[in-house]
Amino acid sequence: MLIQCTKKLLEQLDIKPVSGVEEEPLFSWHTNLIIVNRRKTLVLVNDLTRYVVVLYGVKGKDFKKIDELILEGIRETLREEGIKEEVIEKYLLSSQNVTFAKTKDRTSVARMNRACESLYFYPSDLDATNIFKPRVSRRVSRLMVGDGKNRYIHPNEEMYKNLEGLAGHPIFGSRAVQLKVTLNLEGNSAWRRIVVPLNRTFPHLHDILQFAFDWEDSHLHEFTFYEGGKPGGHSSSPHQSLGHKPVLTLVCTDEAFNYPVHHERILEMGVKLSEYLPAYQRLTYTYDLGDDWKHEIEVEKTIEEYDAPHPICLEGEGNTPPEDVGGSGGYEEFLKILADPNHPDYQHMRHWGRMQGYKEFDIEQVNRFLKRV
Repeated sequence: MLIQCTKKLLEQLDIKPVSGVEEEPLFSWHTNLIIVNRRKTLVLVNDLTRYVVVLYGVKGKDFKKIDELILEGIRETLREEGIKEEVIEKYLLSSQNVTFAKTKDRTSVARMNRACESLYFYPSDLDATNIFKPRVSRRVSRLMVGDGKNRYIHPNEEMYKNLEGLAGHPIFGSRAVQLKVTLNLEGNSAWRRIVVPLNRTFPHLHDILQFAFDWEDSHLHEFTFYEGGKPGGHSSSPHQSLGHKPVLTLVCTDEAFNYPVHHERILEMGVKLSEYLPAYQRLTYTYDLGDDWKHEIEVEKTIEEYDAPHPICLEGEGNTPPEDVGGSGGYEEFLKILADPNHPDYQHMRHWGRMQGYKEFDIEQVNRFLKRV
């Protein structure tokens, strides 16, 4: 593996770069050392595909074994893509020795710098719990980039294509769960059936549900597990879980710990779905703790060999209420006004609804978004 470093990174590594070394572009990465949130961060950009791998919070002792950490960072990121283990190992073993060199040319450096700039758009994905950051790596790798030939590419798709060429067979295969997610509404129905790889995290599931229900991601959220949510429990319906005692809540912010509850809470950052699903087959996702939109989640089945790199919405029905409509009661009033063109607030409410993004459920649009998550 050829790691082509900026001057700043070479100084940090305190090594003499090799010269005159060549490597196939698929196994070559341009790498920069930047400071994000006062933490040292390595950003690797693949020379052939523009795929990005991020190592965050790199400490002084880590630089002594940076070759091992780089390989592990690539492994963890590709693993979370749902790529088969044997494909990942073949890629890493095809260029096992890590060699450090200077950056190659101005074009590669410019492309690397653009990837570094994109990192600042995802501050919530950068936490100090783990040096490897596959979630933000995937996000940056899904941003469309120009390849200098009057066309645009998605780095993740380019990486998939080249890894499949290297492996000689399909590269995806991970465990997944099929979920039915039902939004609790009075007198209305809104639900989605989605497939999600189990190697994703709960913050990622939050993103998926935001797209699936066309929310705006402008409020806090949490996931709650209840007694009876495990196989063999006494809950016979996903809609009964709210009547059971909560046993664990995954929260999205430290502020949640300021409010007393009588069950365990932990931060969701870095927690994979596989740690709780399908062991728990029912849980609740609450979005906007003011309007209190509760989504009942039921694990319908487990898929042992899911052959896609992204979640998918299989079916669904019903519209999502506008943000800040005032909960279920406010939504009922909103629909009542829209159903009566003679109502004095009809035009205002119609315009307000459009401004809030209120629209019909569109499964094709949902899946276009999910492909990029």
